[in-house]
Amino acid sequence: MNAPLVLIDAASLWFRAFYAVPESMTAPDGTPVNAVRGFTDMVARLIADRRPGRLVACLDADWRPAFRVEALPSYKAHRVAEEGDGSEEQVPDTLTPQVPVILDVLDAAGIATAEAEGYEADDVIGALAFAESKDPVEVVTGDRDLFQLVRDAPVPVRVVYVGKGIAKAETFGPVELAAKYALPEQNAGAAYAAMAVLRGDPSDGLPGVAGIGEKTAAKLITQFGSLDALLAAVSDPMDRVLTARARTSLTAAADYLAVAPKVVNVAVDAPVRMYREDVLPATPADPARFAALGHRWGIDRSLNRLLQALKANAS
Repeated sequence: MNAPLVLIDAASLWFRAFYAVPESMTAPDGTPVNAVRGFTDMVARLIADRRPGRLVACLDADWRPAFRVEALPSYKAHRVAEEGDGSEEQVPDTLTPQVPVILDVLDAAGIATAEAEGYEADDVIGALAFAESKDPVEVVTGDRDLFQLVRDAPVPVRVVYVGKGIAKAETFGPVELAAKYALPEQNAGAAYAAMAVLRGDPSDGLPGVAGIGEKTAAKLITQFGSLDALLAAVSDPMDRVLTARARTSLTAAADYLAVAPKVVNVAVDAPVRMYREDVLPATPADPARFAALGHRWGIDRSLNRLLQALKANAS
């Protein structure tokens, strides 16, 4: 089998690195670099473990896209920073200045980044995964929303879920996803997205359908095969499968259900912009700058681990 194309949900990883690594880890001038070190170590570990031929760190060009907010104003509304124009995400003060350093490290190393104007990293990942026709795809994220991308053809797409950390990463394909959530295996990815619409997600400002939790949502999607078929049954007076309680709940949530798929479903047609070729290098693209970053920020050990991972991966 070909070496995989690894797509990293970059913000998901650097947020986890920030909270996992103590802020006492600082640069020589006292600036916190815990997220930089943690993220770099995660990427090195992923390269060593996954052995990718290609790798892309996918970025949020817009963490709260207008098309999703227009469909559902509550989308991520609770994460908006109190100060500012309403477009900025509430991010720890000591994480924000570390993000440009992370991007500098990736650029000096020669690791590709990608984004799409007006879209989230999820959409960039979805577009790249669905455009791939040669290599198996591995999506590395701590966000369960991306489970909807799993499939077997035309190339396998798997989600490497790192919600419990890199060391406890779980790999999900259609079989594993179907087993975990009691969903149909043949369309597990799409079924997960439909289940997510019904269940909702408070962390993203998605109310879901009142009275329908994860297990009931999975059961309904398995019974009817898709969200469209389920909603058609709601208005079908001849349907005898839906319980009266479920029909009442779904009817009451009609306005939400009309717009929620646009919010939940990854935009696989996002106009992705790549900032370099995605082939994983054996050595840094700019060795002098790579070394200077290590010295400037006191992250020589992390950069050396990344360098050794790149060299071993190429051998």
